[in-house]
Amino acid sequence: MVEIQTLFLYGSIFVSLYFEVFLLITYLEVQAELILEGEHLAKPITRFPTVTIVVPCFNEAYTVNKTVRSLLNLDYPKDKLSVILVNDGSTDGTGRELAKFKKHPQISILSKENGGKYTALNLALAKVQSDLVGGLDADSFVDPLALRKIVPFFDDANIQAVIPSIKVFEPKSVLQHVQKIEYSWGIFLRRMLSSIGALYVTPGPFSIFRTRVFTELGGYVRGHHTEDLEMALRMQKHHYKIVNSYGAHVYTVTPANLPALYKQRVRWTYGFLNNVLDYRGMFFNKKYGHIGMFVLPVATSSIFSTLFIVGSTLWNNLSGVLDLLARFRTVGFSWKLLLPSFDWFFISTGVTPFLTIGALTLTLVILYLSIKMADGKVNLTRGIFYYLVLYIFIVPLWLTKALFNTVFRRQISWR
Repeated sequence: MVEIQTLFLYGSIFVSLYFEVFLLITYLEVQAELILEGEHLAKPITRFPTVTIVVPCFNEAYTVNKTVRSLLNLDYPKDKLSVILVNDGSTDGTGRELAKFKKHPQISILSKENGGKYTALNLALAKVQSDLVGGLDADSFVDPLALRKIVPFFDDANIQAVIPSIKVFEPKSVLQHVQKIEYSWGIFLRRMLSSIGALYVTPGPFSIFRTRVFTELGGYVRGHHTEDLEMALRMQKHHYKIVNSYGAHVYTVTPANLPALYKQRVRWTYGFLNNVLDYRGMFFNKKYGHIGMFVLPVATSSIFSTLFIVGSTLWNNLSGVLDLLARFRTVGFSWKLLLPSFDWFFISTGVTPFLTIGALTLTLVILYLSIKMADGKVNLTRGIFYYLVLYIFIVPLWLTKALFNTVFRRQISWR
């Protein structure tokens, strides 16, 4: 039993180290690419394709007005940009908020019974006639230059979709500050995966597609409540190129408390696990390149390795506490028993401590690079402290629940 645990521990640490080294090497290799990308985006746009943005709404009365106005404020020719607002059976004041835009020449409003986000998107897609089409969640807001930093990528005829960089909008609670750092890590990761053609999600906030993608591959499906992940995997399966424009910024409102964050992340993780099960034929399949041979297997195994490492740590700590209690019952209370002592002789020089320290060091390096890429500079903020102290303790909560639901085929709800 001990041998099996040791094997899993080494395997988990190896996966973590391997992926982190891979990201750092990719980061070094992509520097020239980032310079060329910046030069290309700095050039004046000579061709403005028509673009339609779909905003699916369900009970978003507090944010949808600001969402729509951020779209209308995009620095893009007004006659080339249209917006479709879809009221997906809202029961709050969302309908009244949408009605404020009914006379706007760029905006169309559709209403339907509640059927889920993917049905709202498909209703609008059936009416789209523009060159490009994208979505924007009704709790997100786009930077005025976001579309200008996405459209030039479509000069490459091979590119079928472009995803933006997503940031946390005005974090207030401790958990929102934690998520701000986490989203910075996401910006770094997606840019690296973009360079090797291995993006496996086209996020709801402002991913832009060639309209013919949906004509050729079909519309959105439920996708285990993660239709954006399913669509990206479908595109990858059919060798449709997806890239990231990390300079195109979108801001999203994130959960402010643990129950809301837990429910959101259970859905995300559950959706990932079940979608990769649906597309398991891509695993270790050479014809799908890096995403099949490396990224999907590593992303999936990381869920199990994270749970194993956290579980092992908790078990070892619990064993230590039980051992301390046993010694207390045997010899009674003793200050010598409680006061720590130090002797170089007891410093472990085994492989595991060095691998663990190496993995933690690389994690901090990547965290630094992520924040620098997202914000342009690195300041020591409370968000970094909250992230380092809290994140490792809350992640296993939703990983465990999502894995449990997947194994026992338990359905989850969106709301």
